[in-house]
Amino acid sequence: MKLTGLSAAELLTLHADVADELRHREITRSSNNPAGDYAEYLFCKAFGWVQADNSVKSFDATDPATKMRYQIKSRRLTAPNTSRQLSALRNLKDQGFDYLAGLLFDRNYGIERAALIPYDQVLKLSKYGEHTNSWRFMLRDSVWLEAGVIDVSDKLRAMVIQ
Repeated sequence: MKLTGLSAAELLTLHADVADELRHREITRSSNNPAGDYAEYLFCKAFGWVQADNSVKSFDATDPATKMRYQIKSRRLTAPNTSRQLSALRNLKDQGFDYLAGLLFDRNYGIERAALIPYDQVLKLSKYGEHTNSWRFMLRDSVWLEAGVIDVSDKLRAMVIQ
C-alpha cells in the first residue's frame, strides 16, 4: 500500500480504521497507541495470563495457576526516539504487582527484547520523579543481567501475529 499519495486526513482515517480493526480482532482493547495493548495481548497469550479489567490500576494481568500479578509495560523503538523509558509506574512502593513484564518493540512492532523483572529489581532500578509523582523505569540491556530477571524474548516472538 502506497501512503505517500494520501492526504493527512486520509492517513488519519486509515489510522483510525486500523485501530478499530485491531480492537475488533481483540488484539487491542482501546483506541490509544497500540503498543501497550499489543504487549498485554502478547504476554497473556504466551503465558496464559488473564487480563485485568481496565479499571485495575496496579497490575495488568494475573497468572491463574500461581496468582502472580504482572504489570505490563512496553516501548516502541524508532530512529527518532530510541528511549527505553517505560510509561510511568504509579504507587510503586505499594507493591501492586509481583513482576514487571517489559517489552521493547522495534519500529514495526517486532519483538526486540522482553523480560520478566521481579518487583524488588524494579524498585531498585526505578527513579522517582516528584513533578509527575511517579517512578521511571528504563528497560536498558543491563536489566537482563539483574538477579531474577527472565529473558522471554523468544517466547513472545513465537506469539507475534502475522
